[in-house]
Amino acid sequence: MIKTFSEFSTNAILNIGDETLLEDFKAPKPIGLYTFIWTTDNPIQVKVDGVPMTIDPHQILTLTSIQYFQFIKGNDVIVYQFNREFYCIKDHDREVGCVGLLFFGNEHIPVIGLNDAEQHKFKTLHDVFLDEFETTDTIQAEMLRMLMARFIIKTTRLLKSGSKQKAIAKVSNDTLRHFNLLVETHFKEEHSIAFYAEKLHKSPKTLSNSFAKYNKSPLQIIHNRIVLEAKRQLLYTNKTSKEIAYDIGFEDASHLSRLFKKQTNLSPSAFKKLSTTTS
Repeated sequence: MIKTFSEFSTNAILNIGDETLLEDFKAPKPIGLYTFIWTTDNPIQVKVDGVPMTIDPHQILTLTSIQYFQFIKGNDVIVYQFNREFYCIKDHDREVGCVGLLFFGNEHIPVIGLNDAEQHKFKTLHDVFLDEFETTDTIQAEMLRMLMARFIIKTTRLLKSGSKQKAIAKVSNDTLRHFNLLVETHFKEEHSIAFYAEKLHKSPKTLSNSFAKYNKSPLQIIHNRIVLEAKRQLLYTNKTSKEIAYDIGFEDASHLSRLFKKQTNLSPSAFKKLSTTTS
């Protein structure tokens, strides 16, 4: 069962369906759309950015459009997918507060657990979604966007309050969330704290001090995002280490190689070779 809403004037797309929406991802590739994968009575097995994961029953996995995804096995899932034309996460963050949590956070892959009460609430919301798909009038698009905003708000609240996510919640203030979004937008061109501090209207020292109580410094977050991109390209493209380094903004490939080895204890070539032999 797949239901699709599309808007010709804006190229907006919203898909709601089951595991059929995931069948094209038997081999890893970018998920392409903002995606929620909601397990019902059975677990599923997936890989996200090369990391194997089992999503237990009654959990919701959140994926940003650029993440590499592979569907290994599972059934009885509910999948929501949409593009930025349907609902722009960045533009609507003031409303839903999800940037750096559900989307564009570089420190975790969000998985939200649903207790019995939340399962009932999400099921009710899902039924309203399906009903709205059958109502093709002039305000259908706006209604669907409102429902998606509600879904995002509910999952964001659960992510902030969930016991397994306490460590994440502690570091999820507005400065960190906006910093994560800026890094996501500019990490290929800008590697220094000074650039991001200016964007946040802070001095580099003030920005660094504001992260002092967290487990990661601003520079570590920048470096983590750079290394994550290098891993993705090593795993899923045929680019050489030198080509990847240039793509991520390094004029000298040795600089990326040193950073990569510091983070992973492997050179880029050794990482690619190890990943190939173990996949």
